[in-house]
Amino acid sequence: KKLNMEAQAGKDNQLAPALEKPSASSKSGPAGASSSASDKKNIEKFLDSAFKGSRLTLREIKWICSKATKLFYEEPNIVDIPAPVTVVGDIHGQFHDLLQVFSKGGPAPKTRYLFLGDYVDRGHNSVEVMTLLLCLKVQFPKQITLLRGNHECREISSHYGFFAECQSKFQDKEGLEIYEAFSNVFDYLPLGALLGKEIFAVHAGLSPGIISLDQIRVMERFGEVGERNPCLQDLMWSDPTEIHKGFFRSDRGNGYLFGEDVVDRFLKENKLSRIVRSHQLCKEGYQETFGGKVLTVWSAPNYCYRMENKASVLIIDESCKYKFSTFEASKENLNKASEIMRSETENDGSSPFT
Repeated sequence: KKLNMEAQAGKDNQLAPALEKPSASSKSGPAGASSSASDKKNIEKFLDSAFKGSRLTLREIKWICSKATKLFYEEPNIVDIPAPVTVVGDIHGQFHDLLQVFSKGGPAPKTRYLFLGDYVDRGHNSVEVMTLLLCLKVQFPKQITLLRGNHECREISSHYGFFAECQSKFQDKEGLEIYEAFSNVFDYLPLGALLGKEIFAVHAGLSPGIISLDQIRVMERFGEVGERNPCLQDLMWSDPTEIHKGFFRSDRGNGYLFGEDVVDRFLKENKLSRIVRSHQLCKEGYQETFGGKVLTVWSAPNYCYRMENKASVLIIDESCKYKFSTFEASKENLNKASEIMRSETENDGSSPFT
C-alpha cells in the first residue's frame, strides 16, 4: 500500500542554507597531506575499509564528502553516460545487498555504474552504503554516477531511519555532523542521465511541467528538494500507470501518475527510445511498462527485511539493448529479517509475516 506519510514528513524542517560552489581551498587529507599522491593513498585505504563495512571516523567521512561534493558540483543536471552501463535501483541502506550488486554486475572501474538514488533510509546500514558509494565516486569519478532520489533530502531522511542511524552509530554531536555532511552532499547530486544518447534515466518519473530535457538541464538543483521547485520534485516522486492517460496527482502525496501517452510524447520530443527509473518496489526485481518504453529496476531484495522480493540490476550494452539480472537477498539480510521477526514476535506475541 502506498503511503502519504513520506511526502508529509518533516514539513517543519528548515530548508538547506543557500549553497555556493564547494571550496577548493581544502586540499589536505585527514592526516594533513596535501599532495595528490597522498589523496590517492587515502582514498584507496578508505575504499578498502568501506568494502569491508568498516566505519570511518568523522574526519575521514567529512573529507570524502568534501571530495565527492566538488565532483558533483561540476556535473550537469543530466549526465551523459556512454554505453555500456549497468544501472542500479533503490538500495535503502541494505549494505550487504549492495555488495551483491558488484558481484552481479562486475567490479568498478571495469564496469561503468549508474545509481538511481534512494541510498538511505529503511535499511540499517545507510552510513555504510553512502560511505562506499562516495569512496567509489572519488576513486572512479567517470565510472560511477549517482543521481538524487526522493530520500536524499532532509525532509525524508530525518524521519525514515538515516538520521537516527547516524545518531546511534556516532557519539555525542558526531552523529549530527555525520548526518549533515552526507545531507550536504545530497544537495549537489545530479537529477538524471542520458545513456548512450537515447535512454533517459531518472529516479522516478516525469512532470507535467517538463516537456524537454533542456528544461531539466537549466533547473536550479542545488539545495533541499521542496515545494519551491515542484517540477524537480516530480522527477523524484512520479510513477507510470497503465490505468490512466495523461497526468494524475499521485496518492504518495507528491508527484504524479503518468500514462503511456505522456511517455510517447516525451520520447518523441527528445528523440529517446525509453526511460529507465527506480522508485517502486517490484516483486520480481524489475518491471517493463508500456511495452518496455519504461523500465523499472529495483535493487533492494527482501526490502525492509520482510517483503520477500527479488532485486535486479539493468545491464545496457554498447547498442543500448538491455537485460535484467536478478538476485536474491544476502544471508546478512535474511539473518536480520529473522532477528526482526523474533523481536516483534516476543513483543506482541505474533509474527509480522502472518
